[in-house]
Amino acid sequence: MAGYINKLHIRRVSASAPLLLCSLSSTHHLLALSSYTHTFFPEQAALQYLKMSLPQNTGVSNAAAPPQSSRFDPTFTQHCLDTMGPNTTPRNRQVLGALIRHIHDFSREVELTIDEWMAGVKFVNELGRIYAESNKMRNETHRICDILGLETVVDEIAHKIVSDTGTDPTSSAILGPFWSPNAPFRENGGTIIQNPNPTGRVCLVHGVISDLVTGKPIPGAVFDIWQASSNGKYDFQDPENQTPNNLRGKFRADENGKYWFYCYHPTAYSLPQDGPSWQLLQMMDRHPMRPAHIHIMVTHADYKGCTTQLYPKDDPWLETDTVFAVKDDLIVDFKPLQGDDKAELELEYNVILAPKDYKGKVF
Repeated sequence: MAGYINKLHIRRVSASAPLLLCSLSSTHHLLALSSYTHTFFPEQAALQYLKMSLPQNTGVSNAAAPPQSSRFDPTFTQHCLDTMGPNTTPRNRQVLGALIRHIHDFSREVELTIDEWMAGVKFVNELGRIYAESNKMRNETHRICDILGLETVVDEIAHKIVSDTGTDPTSSAILGPFWSPNAPFRENGGTIIQNPNPTGRVCLVHGVISDLVTGKPIPGAVFDIWQASSNGKYDFQDPENQTPNNLRGKFRADENGKYWFYCYHPTAYSLPQDGPSWQLLQMMDRHPMRPAHIHIMVTHADYKGCTTQLYPKDDPWLETDTVFAVKDDLIVDFKPLQGDDKAELELEYNVILAPKDYKGKVF
């Protein structure tokens, strides 16, 4: 009987640790927004990480329990909030105050045990260790924010615009960890394929970048693209087969707002199946797959930029993207291309940008 109780105890600690992590990693993410930079995270890394058991089916319902009186001190949370000093900025007071309230409410709701709390602390410590020991190249905290949906929520808060014209600007999606500021400018009609992969299906991508309000083209807008190769790896993850900036490039729209270039039809790939992020996915019984996608970032000095991703309509992972980045207007149709000896497929994708001072509907 004692052994059975110990097993249940271990399972509960393992299953609750990521819940505490969600709150703690949210703190890190929110406080770092103003100075956040995106770095490269190699897929291969030797990791020593916490060994937590997978959650077991206990038959416990997730339905909310009926309200009841609490045995906990009703004044404690407010006391913690009241200790903030007069030099706390209004924004820090708002963000940290809400965070403290939510963490306290979460802990009381699940009646977090000391062992569960310490498991969460060790989990967060492991994220920092991996980041430091990889020379800041592998950011598991960022990846966990993605698989918990946090980056998508923050992206929507930052970029969502609902137009009052009946046409919305192109939807944004998360930047992710694989963008590089060093992608070279290339000529329209050129290719981003430096290292051909025999399984790659070459695609001609083209479209017009236009103004949300006037509908007119935006000459000089920059179309930045990056993608994984047909083996599912980005250039820096695959140095044996790819040179730096393979499948990356920037294209400047012509006087008619048009851009065009050659790339690969995108390939679905798995997040790394090691480390804390993989461990967390296992605890939630979730797969690590991202649907096939192309990353784009479209910018112009007079417009709100758009960072987003484009997904083939027939990809099997669209409904369960492990980082929750798919949106309806980002699902596209790659069509067979005739009469072009450089490509077998074609994608036309037009981008709509909002002027910098455009507010849209107010809610």
